[in-house]
Amino acid sequence: MITTENPANVLAIDIGGTKLAIGIVSKDGDLLASLRCPTLAHEGPDAVLSRILDLSRTLLKDHPVTAVGVGCGGPLDAEKGIIKNPPNLPGWLDYPLGDLLRQNLGLPVFIDNDANAAALAEYRFGAGRGTRHMVYLTLSTGIGGGIIIDGRLYRGKHGNAGELGHISIKHDGRKCNCGNSGCLEAYCSGTSIAKRARELAAEHPGSVLEKLAGTVEGIRAETVLEALRQQDPLTTSFWEETLDMLASGITSVIHTFDPERIVLGGGITNFGPLLFEPLRARVNKITIPDLNAGVDIVPAELGNHVGILGAAAVALQHQEQEVLA
Repeated sequence: MITTENPANVLAIDIGGTKLAIGIVSKDGDLLASLRCPTLAHEGPDAVLSRILDLSRTLLKDHPVTAVGVGCGGPLDAEKGIIKNPPNLPGWLDYPLGDLLRQNLGLPVFIDNDANAAALAEYRFGAGRGTRHMVYLTLSTGIGGGIIIDGRLYRGKHGNAGELGHISIKHDGRKCNCGNSGCLEAYCSGTSIAKRARELAAEHPGSVLEKLAGTVEGIRAETVLEALRQQDPLTTSFWEETLDMLASGITSVIHTFDPERIVLGGGITNFGPLLFEPLRARVNKITIPDLNAGVDIVPAELGNHVGILGAAAVALQHQEQEVLA
């Protein structure tokens, strides 16, 4: 019998635009076995499903499980297990992934978007341990988020809560991929930081940014980090502006959700002390003191395993809720 004290292992499926990662995960977050392969998303959903099933059946030969958790890019309908045309998975238009996995594996299947799954993983197994109220943001190609309130993932009316990258920080600002202007993602995602840095370098021919990358077009977020390490004044000023905007977005998150902890993941956290120390100082300065007291901003802990562990956390949370119901 499965109880909240002793749920069985779960099969965890992380579906990305470039790779599939599938593993067996224990209730404590131990990754017992895993397999990976290219997604080859251009071949369409049925071909990707076939690869998922092949890897899953290989793992299930030696590792019995009681449920399947899936993390996948949205938009999706988590309750119905339907994938609704995510941009990195062409052809997945209202694709009934949950039903297809249940039919083929004979197991309960629970699906959520990858940002929510990562938030659950950090809450259960990583930097959010010991909290009841936590917000997770991933600063990567875009900016995704997940919100834990009183120990549970908050999904909102339509199941799409946590789009924290689309908090407005400048109403007449840069155009965002979502169609609006001035979103946090339009300034502080890895993609946007690189784009803004290229624009800056184009205005200052011969800049350190251009020299490090070889060409203006070659500038990436990693180029910004290297220029900061060289204490380049132009890049330092650019980075301070970026930190101001990120602090504005995080302060809005704190004012809205009153969390105990903000966990940041994604490639931009590789900036390390150049990110976290000045960001904390800025947030402390502009956040209402009674809401800011005791809130820390910390790096995520799960690294490359966050996708699999996130998918596992989705299944484990559903198992526990069903037992308590």
